[in-house]
Amino acid sequence: MKLKLLNVLIAVLLFLIPHEISAQTPSLGTAGDFVLFTTVGAVTNSGIAHLTHLTGHVGSNSGSSTGFGNVDGVMHDGDLVSGTAAADLVTAYGILNSATPTFSPSGLLGNGDTLLPGVYHVASAATLNLNLYLNALGDPNAVFIFQIDGSLSTGTGSKVKLINGALACNVFWKVEGLVSMASGTFMRGTVLAHNAAINIGTLDTLEGRALSINGAITTNSDLAYLPIGCGSSVLTGPAAPALVSTAAYAAFSSIGPVTNTGITYVKGDVGTNSGLTTGFNPLFVTGMIHPVPDASTIACAGDLTNVYNYLNTLPINIELLYPAQFGNDLVLTPHTYLLNAATALIGNIYLNAQGNPNAVFVIHVNGALTPSASSHVYLINGAKSKNVYWLVNGAVNIGGTSLFNGTIIGSGAITLNTGDTLYGRAMTIVGAVNINASYINTTPDPCVATAITGANQVCVGSATTWTNPDTGGVWTSYHPSIATIGSLSGIITGVSAGIDTILYVTTLACEITKTITVNPATASITGANAVCVGATTTFSNTSTGGTWSSSAILKATIGSLSGIVTGVSAGTATISYILSTGCLATKSVTVIAASASITGANAV
Repeated sequence: MKLKLLNVLIAVLLFLIPHEISAQTPSLGTAGDFVLFTTVGAVTNSGIAHLTHLTGHVGSNSGSSTGFGNVDGVMHDGDLVSGTAAADLVTAYGILNSATPTFSPSGLLGNGDTLLPGVYHVASAATLNLNLYLNALGDPNAVFIFQIDGSLSTGTGSKVKLINGALACNVFWKVEGLVSMASGTFMRGTVLAHNAAINIGTLDTLEGRALSINGAITTNSDLAYLPIGCGSSVLTGPAAPALVSTAAYAAFSSIGPVTNTGITYVKGDVGTNSGLTTGFNPLFVTGMIHPVPDASTIACAGDLTNVYNYLNTLPINIELLYPAQFGNDLVLTPHTYLLNAATALIGNIYLNAQGNPNAVFVIHVNGALTPSASSHVYLINGAKSKNVYWLVNGAVNIGGTSLFNGTIIGSGAITLNTGDTLYGRAMTIVGAVNINASYINTTPDPCVATAITGANQVCVGSATTWTNPDTGGVWTSYHPSIATIGSLSGIITGVSAGIDTILYVTTLACEITKTITVNPATASITGANAVCVGATTTFSNTSTGGTWSSSAILKATIGSLSGIVTGVSAGTATISYILSTGCLATKSVTVIAASASITGANAV
């Protein structure tokens, strides 16, 4: 109550003299490029490598980084980059530590409280429970700094929520002790632990950074990504190659046949500059079919060589170190990537343009590329298929019923199997192009994504259904360990507490996302199975904060808060215990008719 009254006072002060109480954003220097970093200590992923998804650099200036799969960033252990980052981090710590406090709350944070911009000094250890709202009051430059003089722990499923323009890049947690995040935590902001470790629990989400001065960092099946905004650079990726005449072709080989089997729909030209082009039905090709080499194929072969050479000489920004684990819901941002071995795309990969529709992605594979059946390359946050390029120095064989986005520039055979959809081009400087009852579109039609409808939350073990008016699309969960969804049915089932993002891709490759909160299931109800008419018994539940109700109050009543069941008449009633999240548990109680009065003498 005191904190809420203080918030009101701060709001008045902000209106009157905002310049006197607004904090300044500290510069992190090169340490800001790291999503996980420590000056001294180990950085470890303790779970299955490919279940932890990271965007940003990872490293230690004195220690090793182990257990990670592919990271959308560079691993820096004990090198010049980590040395600079360590120095910058110490400087940033000094700025955070010396910031003048606005006020000093207790160590109990969250529980539905709303905080306004300022510097919060907690003169003890702190605990974050349930929801903590950070309200920027419409100011995108509003800064929140938490100075915690002890450890910081979070409760299961606790969340930091940003409202009214608040940005994660403007939130800072300076902690003088261990940082321990329980399972299902959604933390926002840069967390800086001083002389202590940071333990990120199972299935946690961090929009920000986990940085430590002299402390180890551990993760386990988590999602962590650098925040956007506050002057951060906009990722554009490399400059796109000049396609010239190759832009007109959907399928092409400079040296090798181009063949089709079955009914394949193509939007774009098809042809080869050395061999024959066969099997394509002109009724299903929106473009030119070049059955034999001609002037157009000669020009395309020359331009394709130039495109190949340009992509092949681009500087590599990020090497994905584990080609065998490529896919597995990995999220990539606009860069030039290298997979330095044969690569099997497993499951899904997401190309995230971070809101920049002109962002370019180049994925360079030194070896064969073999996406598994029903694999998907998804475009999110403004990414366009025309800005995605796959340079493959080997054969490409896309498993059936897959969705693939981008232009494939290969130096080996390219095969599309039954049911494949390619938004882009299949082109090789040498090798056959084999297409089997697929769909290729060089210029996907522009589309307007329509909203997903459905509940915003579901309980662990329960299900809800989402729908979209654009039928025929595919549903995917970003984090199936939190929620699963039927790829065609839209039925979502809660798996574990946390926040998941659900993606729906329409038949025109429009992508729509919506988040769902998975709430912990209500614990089982304990208590007697029967009660007599006129008698009482008490039900209880370890999930606190819920309310009780009876399905048949003429049979049995129950105190909404006390859980005391009273028998009214013979029969059965279902007792429900429901939390504010909507998660409930039920238990039946049998009401037994009261015994008749005893007759007989009153004395003997």
